Amino acid sequence: MGGVPNHPAAALPALPVLQADCANCFALCCVALPFAKSSDFAVNKPAGTPCKNLQQDFRCGIHTRLRDKGFQGCTVFDCFGAGQQASQVTFGGRDWRTHPGTAGQMFAVFPVLRQLHELLFYVSEALTLPAAAQVHADLRRVLTETEEWTRADAQALTDLDVGALRRRINTLLLKTSELVRAKVPGRKKNHRGADLMGARLSGADLRGANLRGAYLIAADLTRADLRTADMIGADLRDTNLRGADLRDTLFLTQPQLNAAQGDPTTQIPPTLTRPTHWT
Repeated sequence: MGGVPNHPAAALPALPVLQADCANCFALCCVALPFAKSSDFAVNKPAGTPCKNLQQDFRCGIHTRLRDKGFQGCTVFDCFGAGQQASQVTFGGRDWRTHPGTAGQMFAVFPVLRQLHELLFYVSEALTLPAAAQVHADLRRVLTETEEWTRADAQALTDLDVGALRRRINTLLLKTSELVRAKVPGRKKNHRGADLMGARLSGADLRGANLRGAYLIAADLTRADLRTADMIGADLRDTNLRGADLRDTLFLTQPQLNAAQGDPTTQIPPTLTRPTHWT
């Protein structure tokens, strides 16, 4: 993990954009990543092979009809801005079609950058939480380190032990979660990693709950109160969030919202966007 210089903890870096900008990306999610035929994807596709719907200009030929054509998984995915970072920064605007020699390394770097950008998203959120002030100095240090890795060259990114970095950051995020949720009165529910698939939790009081890694696939969370619940890694595929209150949830991401079902009465954090398929 060497090679990243130390900086004063108070000097926060200018972060890369942490949401996808497809116009400045060489369709890396459509090529680098594999997917299997399922309810999310209509066909099988191996890693490193362009999707059959990808056009020569790096645009999707069925972008406005993805759900109708069986590619719901594409509408859920978000790279946290890693696509344009790899395309425009790491590889300096050289695309894999015009410069085929870059393809293999570009496709290997993209998943690493996605993890780094996701970590930046979580750490940035943790730094906005006053209740976690005692770990803010450590969070600022890992924010600077992680941001510098996003600007490393392709070989350094390929060699990076991103799992080790993720474990270090996760320790701080766990502490952040504990400090914030401790402010919620009453006994908090611990559903970390729980199998809650199809669970009937309509109207449940889940304020301050630990839902890290919980399987909430197709669960009924209509009108549930999820404020300050820790949502890192929670599987929200087809979770019914109609009327639920997700304001101030901890570490909720756009892909999680995209995977769920909601409506105009679902309250979401101001930093996220209401999915277009919610009715």
